[in-house]
Amino acid sequence: MAKIIIDEQSYEVKDNLTIYEACRQAGIILPALMYDDRLEPVASCDLSVVEVEGEKKLVNACTQRISDGMKIQTQTARVREARKKVLTDLLAKHPLDCEQCSTAVQCKLQAYVQEYEIPHPTQKSSNKNYELDESNPFYIINPNKCLACELCVRVCSELQGVGALEINDKGYVQRKLTVECESCGNCIDICPVRAIIPKRFAEEYAQELAVMGKEQASEQTRHVKTTCSYCGVGCQLELVVLNEKVIDVKPVKVPPNNGLLCVKGKFGHKFINHPTRLKTPLIRKNGKLVEADWDEAYDLITKKVKEIKSKYGSDAFAGLSSARYTNEENYLFQKLVRTVFGTNNVDHCARL
Repeated sequence: MAKIIIDEQSYEVKDNLTIYEACRQAGIILPALMYDDRLEPVASCDLSVVEVEGEKKLVNACTQRISDGMKIQTQTARVREARKKVLTDLLAKHPLDCEQCSTAVQCKLQAYVQEYEIPHPTQKSSNKNYELDESNPFYIINPNKCLACELCVRVCSELQGVGALEINDKGYVQRKLTVECESCGNCIDICPVRAIIPKRFAEEYAQELAVMGKEQASEQTRHVKTTCSYCGVGCQLELVVLNEKVIDVKPVKVPPNNGLLCVKGKFGHKFINHPTRLKTPLIRKNGKLVEADWDEAYDLITKKVKEIKSKYGSDAFAGLSSARYTNEENYLFQKLVRTVFGTNNVDHCARL
């Protein structure tokens, strides 16, 4: 353990942490656009600078390790001015469409610009006007918003183990032609300015914005934590819900997935709001399927099971379970088939 002082308060924290990690352990969250605790720390944007006693220059908190007795200041006038300069420089190279941008509500750059009261420039210092890359079926790359922070490149290479992205010689992210993208979408969730966005999010959020306006849409957007139902791993995710519609899915940085998802978990949520999705049991009456309540459905199932078992025997039944169910639900299902139906004809779709 190391004893350090942050903003005149004494703390005892784990040794060998970066200043950023030590501050976070002390409950102080420093601004950082290009930092992710799953990746090796790299000094990129200098937004997380702090003053350290004995150091002439400001220190990058993301990379500088603490030492016993270190005295750190995180909110001095010098520190805040340095952060404002970083944000001003980044904003000057960024598209000036924040008011119209459908992703601004989830843009870290926009959030910091508002926090530090940075005025929007009247004109950009650069004239980037690159075409959008819509070649992937699930997401869009907007080169004009890219900060070249390489977070998406690194999460694809270091965490996903694919390496399908790179920063080109023009200074923005692009897909490699020689590596097949798995469309996991983990690059989307690590991007601080939403330069990579899901296609469905762009479409559906834009539609809601047109009706509600950005401020109202931002206020009514909910994040609902849940467990992915596509397999038994149990990945944790957040459903981004607006107007009772799931418009996006974000991974949660907890076990077992630690902020990562596969293509199904990230993009396979269209069925939730699909107009033809079944919402009640259906029972065939007079040759047509009609809606029924659960009591009526269970009564029919019980009746048919007894009739079939009496007439044809237990082995007339078979059960096929789903990988979308939990282990507990699959256990109960096979127990139903074996003990109630009386057969071992039970299988699981994960083998197919």
